[in-house]
This record gives sequence, C-alpha cells and structure tokens, in this order.
Amino acid sequence: TTLLYTIKFEVVNMAAKIAAKKGKSEDPDVEMKEETPKPQSEIDALTIEDIKEHMGIIEKSIVNKEPRFVQRVLRQLASTRKRLNDAVLHQICKTYISDAYDFKTTLMAYFVSSESKDEKSHVRSVLTEIYVHLLALINLLDNNRINDSIPCAQALINRVMSLNKPTMHLLGARCFFYYSRAFEMAGRLHEVRTLLHGRLRTSTLRHDTEGQAMLLNLLLRNYIHYNLYEQAEKLISKTTFPEQANNNESARYLFYLGKIKATQLDYSEAFKNLNQAIRKAPQNAAVGFKQAATKLLVVVQLLLGEVPERHTFRDQHLRLSLQPYLQLTQAVLAGDLGKFSVVLEKYSEKFMKEGTLTLINRLRHNVIKTGIKSVAASYSRISLADVAEKLQLDSPEDAEYIIAKAIHDGVIEATIDHEHGYMQSSSSVDLYSTNEPLKAYHERIRFCLDIHNHSIKAMRFPPKSYNDNLEDAQKQREREQQDLEYAKEIAEEEDDGLL
Repeated sequence: TTLLYTIKFEVVNMAAKIAAKKGKSEDPDVEMKEETPKPQSEIDALTIEDIKEHMGIIEKSIVNKEPRFVQRVLRQLASTRKRLNDAVLHQICKTYISDAYDFKTTLMAYFVSSESKDEKSHVRSVLTEIYVHLLALINLLDNNRINDSIPCAQALINRVMSLNKPTMHLLGARCFFYYSRAFEMAGRLHEVRTLLHGRLRTSTLRHDTEGQAMLLNLLLRNYIHYNLYEQAEKLISKTTFPEQANNNESARYLFYLGKIKATQLDYSEAFKNLNQAIRKAPQNAAVGFKQAATKLLVVVQLLLGEVPERHTFRDQHLRLSLQPYLQLTQAVLAGDLGKFSVVLEKYSEKFMKEGTLTLINRLRHNVIKTGIKSVAASYSRISLADVAEKLQLDSPEDAEYIIAKAIHDGVIEATIDHEHGYMQSSSSVDLYSTNEPLKAYHERIRFCLDIHNHSIKAMRFPPKSYNDNLEDAQKQREREQQDLEYAKEIAEEEDDGLL
C-alpha cells in the first residue's frame, strides 16, 4: 500500500508540473521577440573573418608540417562556398594575393564590387593564395560562369603544379577536382585527360596518396563519361588505389569500379563494390551519390536474380528517386514482360540520363526466366503454346528455345517433348541437400570479415610522439591516487573527531 501511495503521489506531482508548463506557454502576456535580420555587410565581414581563420589554420599546417590542419579547412569548404559573393571575393583577392601574381588583376576583374575597402596587403604564403584562388573558382562554377572558370582553373593548376610540398597534397587534390569539373561543365572533359595522366604519374612518384586517389577517380569519371569502359578497365588493372585515401574518395572509386564491372557482365563483383561504396559514403550527406549508387545496385541485384530489400525503397531520401526502379522490380519479380515493357517505355529517358538503360535492357531475359520459373512451379505439364501465351512471346518455337536455354543454365529442371509440343517439369529438389546454404554462409562470413578489415584500416592511430608523454601520464595517475588517499585520510580523521 505504501508503494501504491508513493506512485500515486508522483503521478499527481507530474500532472501538476505539466499543467503549470502549459499555463506558462498559454500566458497571453508573454511576447516573443522577433530577430532582425543582419545586414549583408555584416554577414560579409563575418565571412571574411572566417576565411582569415582558415588561412591561419593553413599557416599552422605549414609551420607544424601537419597536413591534417588543411583537411580541417577543406571540411568547412561546403559551408564557406554558400556565403561567397562578389564583395567578399574581391576583398580577399585584393588583400591576400600578392601583386606579383600575374593572374591577380584578372581574378579581381571577375568580381566587381563597389564596397571594397582599402586595406594593406596581408600576403601570408603561396598556399593561402592558392586557397583564395580556389574559392574564386568554386564561386564561378556555382554561378555557372563557365567561360570565366576555364582560364581561372588553368591558372590555378599551373601554380599548383609548380609546387612540391607535402602540405600542398590535400589542397592540390581538391584543385584538380574543380579543374576537371570546370572542363566537364564546358563539355571539354577530354582535353584534361593527358594532363591528369601525367599528374597521376608524378603523384605516385611523390607518394601523394590524396593526389593519387583524386586523379584516379577523375580519370575513371572521364572514361565513363565517354563510355570508354575498356580503357577504364586497363587503367584499373595497371594502377593501385591507395589504402590511406579518405572514405569519400574510396566510395567514389568503388562506385566507378562497380559501374565498370556491371557493364562487363561481372555482376557479383559489381554488387560487392557498390555495397561497399554505399557503406563508405557519408551517412548524413552526399544524398545524390547514395541515390546514384542505390539505383545501380538495384539493377545489378535484379540481374543477379536477387530481390532488393524492401527498406531500400522506403528510405526518406531515396523513396521518390527510386519509384521507377520499384516498378521495374515489381515487373521483374512478377515475370510480366508486358508490364516490364510499359515501365521501360515510360521511364526510358530517365534511365538513359542516369546511365542505367543499357543494364535495364538486359533485364528482359531475367523477366522471362522468372516467368518460366513460375510456370514450371505451377504446372507439372504444359504445352509450349500456353507458355508462349503466358510469357507474351511471339511463337511456341521461341518458347521452346527459351525453355531449353533455361534448362541448360540450371534455372529449372524440366524436359521438353518436341514431338507433342509440351514441357514436363521434374519434381522439386530439396534446397538444403545442395551446396546453396554453404555458399550463402560463405558469402555472409566473407562480408563480415571485409567489414572488420576495412574498419581496422580506417582507424587513426596516435603519432609516435604520443609515447613520449606516457611517463608523464603515469606520474599524473600516481599523483591523483595519492591525492585520493590523502583525502580519505582527512575524512577519516574528521569522522574520528566527530566520534
């Protein structure tokens, strides 16, 4: 009874607190203050201060010879580029780029501003100038100023290639990405291929892992853009992707590799690579990349004869973009050739734009195989004319050829009576008496081991200088232990005094 009274008392208190909060929220005397928007000049000043801070971090990376500080700046590039405008870029180009740089006048001419302040030149280093130049190029691309972005990108790359510093590797790799992007938007992507090949060779000799990963991905993107899959395969076979590359570049490489393998009919390898690419992609960003990879993965799974997971089509970021692929999956699973043709005709332009139309055209054979499977499971004996009618084929002869091919491939177990024109299905075999369960367990075990290996490779370990501070940490723990014992002794003395 005491416990019941206690619970009742707690419930009453909780209800009183909720009612009090509700009364406060409904109080008409409380006025909400509206925040006044900041003027654009103040926002620009804050943006310039942030860019100054970034340049200070780059300087810290040069002094300490630690490229990871540059990585911190590049991570904030996505938020910085949204706040760039002509006034900000004109001011930082004027203040933080040396007058000796030939392209400075042209660079400032791209961004005309009447709010420019007369400040002294604060040139810090070549790396900070390259960073400012990179911000200018990104703004030109964001504003679709293609004609101005091409000479800007060429001037930036010429300056990057004239330097050979370890702290330049991360920033240089990002410069090459936007250089290639400028030519891709201009429709001249083939012009950069020779330069990228030469730079990949130089990066390999200099042990520039970030540069190798970025340039290899750019070359694969270049070849896939022009459907040069054989040349892309040769490039993959003669190069090695660096294991120390970051997850974003690894995800891109696995995506391109999966697309190449799928085009070359190696669906098992393509499925594995695309799964790893989605796993390595950022969880809360890169929605476009995950959409493209998932679309290709769904088609590859259907080509393998597997059924995509239902939760794939229910993801809030993928639901709308995967709607055509959901209809395609339903048509393949039903073995309905008519529905498959309707979906293909309806979304053919979308599939062509996304680069999956060639693979989807191959699914016609899978639709027919699925239909034959369902027919063989439903009928012990059926005429070839009825099979042709159910599968919407042109003639019984076509049905006979397709059934013979399915029997040869092991899709179904049946016999064909050519004289009487019918198909005789064999009794179903117990799946657990075959090697299929063993293969399934093998695939799952290999999947888990791959995750374990990739997790270990992705771990970051402390530098060697960390070992020098271990003794100090040990002394600190001993001192804390001594302080704790001393405190206990004082407490015991106080207790004795009270007694």
